Amino acid sequence: MPKRSATRPAAPPHAGPPAEEEIWPRVTRELADDLAVDALIRDRAGKPPFDELSRLREAGLPALLTPPGPLRGGSDWRTACAVIREIAAADSSIGELLARHYALTWSARFFGTSHQADALERRVADEQWLLAGDAGDPAADAEPPTSGTAPDLTLTPHGSGYLLHGRRSFAAGVTVADRLVVGAACAETGDWLVALVDPTHPGVTTDPAHDRLGQRLTGAGNITFDAVPVPTERILGTTSHDEQHITPYATLAPLALRLALVHVALGIAEGALAEARDLSRAAPRTWQAADALPAPYAEQPGGDPYLLLAYGELVAAAHTAAAVVEPATEALARGLLMGQELGVNERADIAVLVAAAEAVTGQSALQITTRILELTATADATAGDPGFDRFWRNARVLTAQRSAAHSLRAIGDHYLNGTHPPLTLRI
Repeated sequence: MPKRSATRPAAPPHAGPPAEEEIWPRVTRELADDLAVDALIRDRAGKPPFDELSRLREAGLPALLTPPGPLRGGSDWRTACAVIREIAAADSSIGELLARHYALTWSARFFGTSHQADALERRVADEQWLLAGDAGDPAADAEPPTSGTAPDLTLTPHGSGYLLHGRRSFAAGVTVADRLVVGAACAETGDWLVALVDPTHPGVTTDPAHDRLGQRLTGAGNITFDAVPVPTERILGTTSHDEQHITPYATLAPLALRLALVHVALGIAEGALAEARDLSRAAPRTWQAADALPAPYAEQPGGDPYLLLAYGELVAAAHTAAAVVEPATEALARGLLMGQELGVNERADIAVLVAAAEAVTGQSALQITTRILELTATADATAGDPGFDRFWRNARVLTAQRSAAHSLRAIGDHYLNGTHPPLTLRI
């Protein structure tokens, strides 16, 4: 498989050390090219992503979203989203693993104090932790339980801390995470607590998910917690079970994760297009007999006008999705910087932009990956399987985590009736 760098402009040579803002794009591009080389082989094997996590650590990417500083060298959410997108284009499972990690890195900022946030981010940066969990997860019941429903995870006060009980499914990271960030209901108060849990504790039992349709390398699975001790200092934050008392800033937690996963979907679409283009250039397939094609199409590789039309439509769909994702990314980045000063109106604007990005990108990713299967199909049994089915499978599993109807309905209600999306931790 050709390296992805062949499809992108080469980075200009530097006379000296690269500027700080150039380091992360360069490191990410090199890692993405490396992941792309054996992406199909690793997808077929479906093993836990220990090797992939080692590659992430070697590149320093787990610590990217920690605050910038002389010892940490972190960056911002815009850069993090760009990294997610490029890694996902090469391997969307690892892109999702990174996306969820970045969202969870900010858990203490959303729900706790600045001291708690600083402590967590220092550990992530210094020890290159990979976080997994469900705080703000659209695929999990990770929000405060509603009246009359029993939470799947509970924290029972015990001594100077708590004991964690229950079982929950996780979309990524259970097989490789250094720490788990989980939301659980306090058995006494009903408040929702965000806890940092060591997955190596004997009371933690992991049941990895096997034979997934797509996103096979995210390390998904189920975890059972049996009286796992959680000291008070490992409670990253708390929020009331009454949604009327949730701050607008805290409700950015699920929006941050949703937008990070949007960048994964966009990366899938762009990665599928780039690899299909390379294949079509190397072994062009015409949809008509060569003598039936008008000149000059019959005389050039990939000259079938129907093939050109198909690629034109798909590239336009990718550009459309990217154009919708960009303002949502900018709005979320600004909202995150506002902290607790974020107001209801600003949060509503962010929610609508994220919903639009989610809906458009999900549809584009499915359209592009489905059509790519047709464009790259071959009747030549000796040519081998190019493996483009993995892009469709990955897009299908990723977009199935949330129905586009929810996003479109929220957008329509806001536009038609001026209704603000509710301040909630629910997706």
